[in-house]
Amino acid sequence: MHLAAHFPGVNNTTVWADPRSRSQIDFSSFEQLARVAERGKFDFFFLAEGLRLREHNGRVHDLDVVGRPESLTVLNALAAVTDRLGLAATVNATFNEPYELARRLATLDHLSAGRAAWNVVTSSDAFTGENFRRGGYLDRGDRYTRAAEFVATARELWDSWTPDGASRPFAHEGPQFTISGEFTVPRSPQGHPVVIQAGDSDEGREFAASAADVIFTRHGTLEAGRAFYTDVKARLAAYGREPGDLKIMPGVTVVTGDTDAEAQEHAAEIRRQQISPQNAILTAEQLWGTDLSAYDPDGPLPEIDPVIDSGLVKGRVLYGDPFAVVARWRALAEAKRLSLRQTVIETTTRQSFIGSPRTVAAELTAFVDERAADGFILVPHLTPSGLDDFVDRVVPLLQESGAFRSEYTGSTLRSHLGLPEPVWKG
Repeated sequence: MHLAAHFPGVNNTTVWADPRSRSQIDFSSFEQLARVAERGKFDFFFLAEGLRLREHNGRVHDLDVVGRPESLTVLNALAAVTDRLGLAATVNATFNEPYELARRLATLDHLSAGRAAWNVVTSSDAFTGENFRRGGYLDRGDRYTRAAEFVATARELWDSWTPDGASRPFAHEGPQFTISGEFTVPRSPQGHPVVIQAGDSDEGREFAASAADVIFTRHGTLEAGRAFYTDVKARLAAYGREPGDLKIMPGVTVVTGDTDAEAQEHAAEIRRQQISPQNAILTAEQLWGTDLSAYDPDGPLPEIDPVIDSGLVKGRVLYGDPFAVVARWRALAEAKRLSLRQTVIETTTRQSFIGSPRTVAAELTAFVDERAADGFILVPHLTPSGLDDFVDRVVPLLQESGAFRSEYTGSTLRSHLGLPEPVWKG
């Protein structure tokens, strides 16, 4: 089993009202969570990215006011206070250029002795594009076209140094990029940084099958996980790859207690904290695309239809057809006699694994054994102490059963993930 830690960021999972919650930007927060992950022998530490503060009804989104520091800068600092933990940065392939980003990633890989990873994301968002000189945006269909050539170009740059340390000129000419010259950073200890891809669309799955080492998914149930796992692994052969060449790691949340019942009670309280009455209205507004401030969060769902592309929410990704989601919400609310807030709690913040440490360890192991995942990216609800309970109480049980490593056996992220060093293509 592979395990990674996602730093709790600006999302509805994080409970900022908890007195144990600390800064989103102080280095001490990043360091504490990373040290706990390394103590738990996790594969890597994962940072999200945001290139513009999101807006809601003309105001900066409440969760974004805590700030969004740049991922690679933070990870370069963490390289100095960790020894084995992989360091994964989310960096956008739409608003960066191959030479610049390949150089920054190769530098982190050297500073960390082969522990760097790049989570490739794309954007078709004109709102985000306004922050950049090139402005504008890419059509949705062009995002993965650019990303695929971006990754291939970065790998050409990393391969422009031979394994024995000789530099060679590079030249790339393609639809997205035409560049030539000499790369400044020698080949790193793991050959190339590990490439992670986060995406569930058909284009995202195909891109992961062709180019990624790890795919970060949203599938939290066993059935959905098995279907996704089977589909993506089946795509690898078309690119001459083996099933083990791509690790599938869904993002999950975990709540534990001394007993299963205590854990369920704790999880319910966390959900109530995550979805306050105000947050319930804000979440519903993202779906309906209209101002719902006149509605009672403890009352029924709005009877109006969603407004598509209203511009009320900017900088957030919406998943699925709003009309279909609203229909599911209404059916659930009617079946269970739920208020608007209760419906939001039921549909948006349910923890993936809830139970005693032994129950959680068994369920995680079953997911891997039944081919629903190769491992998990844990998304705690507290910054920065949200991993403590899992590392102290669940990890030892996973180690005891042989489901998870007791010690690191290699020094690079590729060794942790069981990935071969890429063959040099000079």
